[in-house]
Amino acid sequence: MKARILLPAALFLLIWAGCKKTDLSPELSEQASSFTEIGSIDIGDVGAAEISAYDPISKRLFSVNNGAVNKIDVIDLSDPTKPTLINSIGIAGYGGFANSVAVSNGRLAVAIEAAVKQDPGKVVIFDTRLLVEIKSILVGALPDHVSFSPDGNWILTANEGEPSADYQIDPEGTVSIIDVRNGFSVTTVGFKSFATQRNALVAKGFRAFGPNGSFEKDIEPEYITVSEDSKTAYITLQENNAIAKMDIASKTIQSILPLGYMDYSKPGFEADFSDRDNQIAFNSWPVRGLYLPDAIASMQFEGETYLFTANEGDAREYTAYNEAKRVKDLRLDATAFPNGTALKADAQLGRLNVTPTLGDIDFDGDYDFLYAFNSRSFSVWSGTTGNQIFDSKNELDKKCNLWFTYDDARSDDKGAEPEGVVLGAVGNKKILFVGMERADAVAVYDVTDPTKPSYIKLLASGDAPEGMLFIKPKDNSLGRSLLVVSSENDGVIKIFSTK
Repeated sequence: MKARILLPAALFLLIWAGCKKTDLSPELSEQASSFTEIGSIDIGDVGAAEISAYDPISKRLFSVNNGAVNKIDVIDLSDPTKPTLINSIGIAGYGGFANSVAVSNGRLAVAIEAAVKQDPGKVVIFDTRLLVEIKSILVGALPDHVSFSPDGNWILTANEGEPSADYQIDPEGTVSIIDVRNGFSVTTVGFKSFATQRNALVAKGFRAFGPNGSFEKDIEPEYITVSEDSKTAYITLQENNAIAKMDIASKTIQSILPLGYMDYSKPGFEADFSDRDNQIAFNSWPVRGLYLPDAIASMQFEGETYLFTANEGDAREYTAYNEAKRVKDLRLDATAFPNGTALKADAQLGRLNVTPTLGDIDFDGDYDFLYAFNSRSFSVWSGTTGNQIFDSKNELDKKCNLWFTYDDARSDDKGAEPEGVVLGAVGNKKILFVGMERADAVAVYDVTDPTKPSYIKLLASGDAPEGMLFIKPKDNSLGRSLLVVSSENDGVIKIFSTK
């Protein structure tokens, strides 16, 4: 029988503490405040780097390039500090522009609109290593965003269904669900079943409008996020000012969650609405803002799904129908706006773009309320009720102004214009990144508690950041958290890393 060696308690605790320190992986000590640019690559000019996706198997980045030639550029990211263009996948033969890309399990999914945008589009699947086509799948009109479910079993597209410039053809807005395990079989679902709820939805802030448009044709899906359990999809309906909730397995839209509006007259929402006042000044105004979200991300916290939206705003602007109007071109109700003449000056609200589809509540031809095209913020919503949990108010515009990146020429439109959101785990924190198209910057927030987001810092991006993606430490050669930001106006892709 071997003798047992008994260690003094103090010595045991010292050894245990040393083991715990050794076992602590470097990524657990990461701090989001340390994010800094470590690499970049320029793949063209306007339209050359709109959206990117990363394959951890091949260590390749796939970036949409709709510059001179429609293609997907393939970038070697085996050394994130030295991204290198190594190949491209031609897209022109599949139809029109590529709008979005996503990667899972060595497969690249590309959403491609038809040569005539109102015709059905395609999702084309490629092998990320061989770069050969695996499958081409017909989906709805104008697939604007494509996403894999976290488990890789589903591919979903938000099919925007934009009308033609003359508004003579307006396809239905739809969502396509592709079953990866079942030979990439596809089901495309629309929103016609909600037509009977139109009035109730509109009363809660939903927008259904357009020349001679039916309810289902007025729906315009923009972006998709899928819950962590791969069971539920949430789709922004940007022009409709709503989020749709879908059960993926049954391929059923369960509900539409109208988002309502915010109030620029309330404390914390002060804004600069003039590009002709020779200053950047944040003031209260008698204006409401429609959220009209673009990108959306989701996370679980204490049993609830929380949704994060970038409230970019978007107007319907076509040859035959343009809803955007300047305040100075509208007749304001004298009771609602007793100082209406002064407000219509260019240095006040005169230059602000608003929608004439809302605000004339008594239908007498003048406006009792003014509705602008975004909230200049990001928001957090309950995935169950659609209730707003948090809004950043004017913090994005103000932080960009302090950082000298606020573009006063966009004050009359959408300010810093938050467009993209992406989530990532950095150390023991959950971090949200918010891309702002007109400020050429990305805001970094701690959202470990999604009910109380906390600002951390700004990062300088390329011109008009459109696409963002987070790469986990285990999926790259540096073993650190990475943020990849693709910018559509200068073709620049930047890679940021924690230190």
